[in-house]
Amino acid sequence: MNTRFLIAIMAFILSLNMTAQSHTVTFTGGKTQTQTSGQTPAQTPAKPTTPTTQNQPAQSQTQSQQRRQNTPTSTTQSATRTTTSSTSATSSAGSVLSRLAADMVYISGGTFNMGATEEQSDGADTDEMPVHQVRVNSFSLCKHEVTQEEWQYVMGSNPSKSVGSRKPVEMVSWDECQEFIRKLNSLTGKNYRLPTEAEWEYAARGGSKSNGYRFSGSNSIGSVAWYDGNSGEQTHDVMTKSPNELGLYDMSGNVREWCSDRYDSQYYESSPMSNPQGSSSGTRKVNRGGAWISVADGCRLSDRYNNTADYRFGGLGLRLAQ
Repeated sequence: MNTRFLIAIMAFILSLNMTAQSHTVTFTGGKTQTQTSGQTPAQTPAKPTTPTTQNQPAQSQTQSQQRRQNTPTSTTQSATRTTTSSTSATSSAGSVLSRLAADMVYISGGTFNMGATEEQSDGADTDEMPVHQVRVNSFSLCKHEVTQEEWQYVMGSNPSKSVGSRKPVEMVSWDECQEFIRKLNSLTGKNYRLPTEAEWEYAARGGSKSNGYRFSGSNSIGSVAWYDGNSGEQTHDVMTKSPNELGLYDMSGNVREWCSDRYDSQYYESSPMSNPQGSSSGTRKVNRGGAWISVADGCRLSDRYNNTADYRFGGLGLRLAQ
């Protein structure tokens, strides 16, 4: 009897322990869950039905929801970047024309002696004579030569040999300059044009503020011009030398600049005093100022160049007037 009694008591105690195990609780991720009867703590981590594993689908769903929520954000960011890029392109394009308009310098009209004046006479050619008095009306002139960036924007291409967005455009004929100006005026509603030869020389001399220099802004060519003595056989960014009395850059050197006038070697002998427009006949066009390849004398203020309207050269560009 005693033996059977002891066995019964032991069975009862074992039953109580198993019941207690079936009610063990765990806390995972802030949630309380009951384990299945008969599971031991050591077995729980290895089973897919553990509380931790049961929580993973919810976590995955949350991450998926986050990804879906992030998708519009990413799309928005992408769209924003695209819009910004597009806006930047538009802004950049707009700023090209805005800068150009802002860079036009108003020049008060006046009277000056045109041609090989005393400071120009050393090295002067016969077509710079005789010295004659000229009066020009007020006008505006760009402080720099037309850049490759500006030409590219208007024309959609860049013909230059020495490439750089802020370098002056070159390898452009007089005829191509007229097409550029026509398109530019259509874009802006303005009335840009090439300067007359008289306007060009008046401005290069410093207008009413002239100090009588040999080159535009100085008697020392290296301070105001890129020419064969310092150019390294190439053009340079505009406005990197000192300006002249009117705040105009590169009127001497860098690239020669087309003028609107027809060329006549004897034009100065019969040129009208008021706002001369050039010869009424002839096929050659005036260009002025000297270039990166020119000797110093070729950058003098009164030196005259001329070429046919279809001529292109890596040292020949343009400057806009209004």
